Amino acid sequence: PADFICPITTEVMSDPVMATDGHSYERKQIERWLATKSTSPMTGEALEHSILTPNHALRGRIREWQEAH
Repeated sequence: PADFICPITTEVMSDPVMATDGHSYERKQIERWLATKSTSPMTGEALEHSILTPNHALRGRIREWQEAH
């Protein structure tokens, strides 16, 4: 499913986190992005802050999907 894919890596996420732009990203990749930028990889707009929130619900759905496939 498309919402399981990190927009930075274009691969299925294993540790999804949500940024203030409302999009989920693979933790390591968005942390790498935010080390040099303060904008959203999806919109290009400035992010309010660089705090990332674990997306536990998405992680659970990804794990269920991986086990089923």
